[in-house]
Amino acid sequence: MSMNTKTDPRESLNLPNSEATTPIEIFQNQTLRPILKLQNDLFLSLFKNYAIRQNSGFETLSMPKKNIMIEQSLQKDSVLKNTFIGMTIGMFTAEELEIYISDSKVFNKRIITMLIERLKSQMK
Repeated sequence: MSMNTKTDPRESLNLPNSEATTPIEIFQNQTLRPILKLQNDLFLSLFKNYAIRQNSGFETLSMPKKNIMIEQSLQKDSVLKNTFIGMTIGMFTAEELEIYISDSKVFNKRIITMLIERLKSQMK
């Protein structure tokens, strides 16, 4: 399987870039966002499973409490956080991995921030 096939299932989000768009934002919009969208169902299932294991009453929590749990879990539970980051990195091409490695701390923070927003917007 060639590395290029990893980009085939990704939807291009066609987000506009301007002169002011930084290389980090370009990578976020052209690589990270499409991967998060592609992996969305897996992220959602994994988090729901995790949340129920951590708090058997998760399904009955109010939305504000679910949102707090999503934020705290993804910021404080390093195993969960690293699992989600790993699921994202696993979808990179070799070239994307090079870019990621150049500033992994910044990209990890962006991945987690976007995932928190994604999960919060989809939790029922």
